[in-house]
Amino acid sequence: MQKVQLDAIDVLCVGFACYDLVFAVDRHPGPDEKVKAGAFFSCGGGTAANAAIAAAQMGAKTALASYLGSDIYGDQHLAELQAAGVESQLVVRGPGATPISAIFVKPDGSRSIVNHRESVGELAPDVVPFGQVRPRAVLLDGHQATLALAVVAWARAQGIPTVLDADTVHQGNQELVERCTLVAASERFALEFTGATTPEAGLTQLARLAPAAVVTLGERGLIWQRGDERGALPAYTVDAVDTTGAGDTFHGALAAGLAQGLGWEELLRFASAAGALCCTRHGARLGIPTRAEVLALAAL
Repeated sequence: MQKVQLDAIDVLCVGFACYDLVFAVDRHPGPDEKVKAGAFFSCGGGTAANAAIAAAQMGAKTALASYLGSDIYGDQHLAELQAAGVESQLVVRGPGATPISAIFVKPDGSRSIVNHRESVGELAPDVVPFGQVRPRAVLLDGHQATLALAVVAWARAQGIPTVLDADTVHQGNQELVERCTLVAASERFALEFTGATTPEAGLTQLARLAPAAVVTLGERGLIWQRGDERGALPAYTVDAVDTTGAGDTFHGALAAGLAQGLGWEELLRFASAAGALCCTRHGARLGIPTRAEVLALAAL
């Protein structure tokens, strides 16, 4: 693989990487019950890492800043990133184990996730030389909060747009909501973070804190607001088999499209099509579509 120069990066993704163990099951087991998995596979995962792979699939030169343990899972994940063309110079390796996720997927595409991560601590900004990168867009998932806040401050000073993948409410992404230029939130985040009782009300409050906000609603599409402009986009109709990674793919495509200069409505269609197509295959990483597939579904 040809090495990507850090100063030639389109998208910088900052945050969480793990390794996924995926089991296809007919149903979730009850107490003291064993069930057999109809299929099993494993691959790299994690919100920022999946988004980095997705952005690369969308044609963006991408770098990941994250942590992986110096173990077999970290080795395998790093090899996957490099094979996908994601620049890994900003991935820190250490003695703490690579986080692991066990994912149980049912026939209707719904899934449950059990995650284990050791306390590897926060990555200090001085051990991740992100200042060497000159991206056109930055994506953050709220993990590695100390590093993320430093990256956001640096990006704002450079005039680089920043996208927040706001999936669940935790300490890391609470401060980032007010500092990123585009907050792309799940319905759950919009309700929990703002205390609103409807996604529309949650969107309104998020848009008071960020220049632009999007709330994703799964099979109901998304709603958005930029300044005084508001709108909605229905979901693309696909045969869903596994929703794992759809949000990560959406955010990776969103950052890639932003870096590539897509107009606002084109950008939302591009990201929505990418997320929808991810649901048509098992596995977050394995379900990421190609740019050609996304362009065809989004009719761009």
